[in-house]
Amino acid sequence: MAGPLDRVREEPTGATALLLLALGLTALFLGVDNFWIIFAVGYGAVVPLVSFLTGDDEGAEPREEATDEVRQRHADGDAATDEALERLRRRYAEGELTDEQFERKVERLLETETVEDAEDRLRERT
Repeated sequence: MAGPLDRVREEPTGATALLLLALGLTALFLGVDNFWIIFAVGYGAVVPLVSFLTGDDEGAEPREEATDEVRQRHADGDAATDEALERLRRRYAEGELTDEQFERKVERLLETETVEDAEDRLRERT
């Protein structure tokens, strides 16, 4: 089992942030007038500096890749929504759905954010 010092070595940025929090709150409770300076300098300069110097942000996903993933998810969701909307239109045209049923289903479909949300809603009803 990893000891406290091992955890500090593994995550120096988190340890620094925790230390700054403890130091700032201690200063606050002791009545130090400018306790907020600890937070401002600590979280504005010290934590980013520790993160940069130790390379502690290596596990972070690059922003561009994350954006591409979000775009792909939205494109997949749009395709599924278009397909479902087309099925509803076909059923309405064939007379399987009344005006009210069609409108209610289209409204529900368009307010649904993802296919997973729609599936969850179906599971809840059954």
